[in-house]
Amino acid sequence: MAQKKSKTYTPKFKFQIVLEVLQGERSEVEIGRAYGVHHTTISKWKRHFLEHGAEVFGSNEEVERYEKRIAELERLVGQKELALLKNFLGAS
Repeated sequence: MAQKKSKTYTPKFKFQIVLEVLQGERSEVEIGRAYGVHHTTISKWKRHFLEHGAEVFGSNEEVERYEKRIAELERLVGQKELALLKNFLGAS
């Protein structure tokens, strides 16, 4: 049996598809049918775009710095919440 050759798509085409999905006028399945792309592939492109879209507007180092800062702030908030709960439960 011959192997199926996978299709390759340009970044511009992928971006166009993802933008159309994000507009929400049609479902991923409908868009996939219109352009001949499987809806699972479109879902992967969309997820990748949402996860890495910030890199378009900033360098990787900048994005990493912000992500570390967010993680640090989330950790601090979690510690404060834990302290509040301990204080509340201890006061009862």
